[in-house]
Parts: sequence; C-alpha cells; structure tokens
Amino acid sequence: MEQLDMSSPEFLEELAKTKKFTDKVCSQFGYMYHPNDDVNEGVILGLARHKVLYGKRFCPCFMVVTDTENSGKFKSADDRVCPCKPALEHEIPKEGKCHCGIFCTPEYVASQMEIKGL
Repeated sequence: MEQLDMSSPEFLEELAKTKKFTDKVCSQFGYMYHPNDDVNEGVILGLARHKVLYGKRFCPCFMVVTDTENSGKFKSADDRVCPCKPALEHEIPKEGKCHCGIFCTPEYVASQMEIKGL
C-alpha cells in the first residue's frame, strides 16, 4: 500500500474538494451526515486518500485492486465509487445509511439522535 503525506498541500487540497463533494451528495439526494462526526471524518479522509492515490473516490471501506483486464488501472471491490450504486439503490433506502455510514436518511439520523437522547 502506498504511503501518503496527509499534511501535504496536494492532500489538503483534495480533502477540501472531497468535503465539498460529500456536501453536494447530501444536498443532491436529501441525505444527512452521520450523527457521529468521527464516522464522517474517517470516510472523508479515506475518500480523499483514494482520490490522490488512485484517481477516483473509491469507497474507503472496500479494497482497491489493480484491474488486470483494464491495462492496470485501479478498481474497487464491488464497484464502490462514491456515491456507489449499492448504497444509492439498496443500503440507504433499506437501512437508512450507506455501508460506510456517511450518507444517511433524515429518519435514520433522527432515530440515532433519539437513541442517544439528544
């Protein structure tokens, strides 16, 4: 696995772009961020890291592998490029959140806040 300087200007610039990207996904689909900020921070860091290393915002919860059939480019297991099709079509509608947990329905967030007594 490649190492990445997470304090480099290149990474910090991509991190800012990735935060804008996730904001846009929430706005476009009517989602909310997970009520646990640590979840969101970890996923955004992972998305930015994958963008810098592999050229796409591959889901940080799934392996990224070399696509030997496609001239050595990268791909993720289960075709997980954010926002991924499995999350949009199955996970969020059925479970209220995507596999990584960053994108949630307002109902899911409300239920989590109620569980925590907030």
